[in-house]
Amino acid sequence: MRLFTAAYPSSDAGAHLELALAGVGGAALTDPGRGLRWVPPEQRHVTLAFHGEVPDGAVPDYVDALGAALAGVPPFELALSGGGTFGGRTLWVGVAGSVDELRRVGELAEDAAVGAAGLPASDRTSGRPHLTVARTTVRAAEGRRRVDGARGGSRGPRGREPEASPLVPWARALAVYRGPSWEVDAVHVVASRLGEGRSGGPLHEDVAVVPLTGRDGA
Repeated sequence: MRLFTAAYPSSDAGAHLELALAGVGGAALTDPGRGLRWVPPEQRHVTLAFHGEVPDGAVPDYVDALGAALAGVPPFELALSGGGTFGGRTLWVGVAGSVDELRRVGELAEDAAVGAAGLPASDRTSGRPHLTVARTTVRAAEGRRRVDGARGGSRGPRGREPEASPLVPWARALAVYRGPSWEVDAVHVVASRLGEGRSGGPLHEDVAVVPLTGRDGA
């Protein structure tokens, strides 16, 4: 199965973001038109570690190792804040609050995967922690690259995203976004089944939910 480990925003934080997006784009949330695909709200998450394809039999060992690694880690607070795009192809919302603790949990998840369970892992929180909101389709990305080639570079003047990307107006609006804080009190181990979800997207299902209690069980 295709596996990743993540933290999810609270329902209140997710609803606040959805209202903010509706205020920017209105009907475009439900009818984005060609070239734009929204991540379903229930699937929006902050990736802690990405494991890729792993054998089903290895998952229980990882879950056990992750539980042991996170024993004693207390809940912490995050908030969605700011936004932008990656290469004009992925729209993201940033994370503020206890980001250092988020990174620490990501490192612990990676160590548990690689060291104890023998799974591959890429620590996604070592870069810019974020929540993906939307992606352009392949056709839109190809159009963006043609415009980039005509300009002789991958970005516009002074590092701005190319205007050809349909995500640019959304990124500008999200740059000043700040959502309510929420308490991260659990880490999710999630199976992703490509093509089995809404509109041919991935289907995400929890394999395990590891609570953060601040108690090491000793």
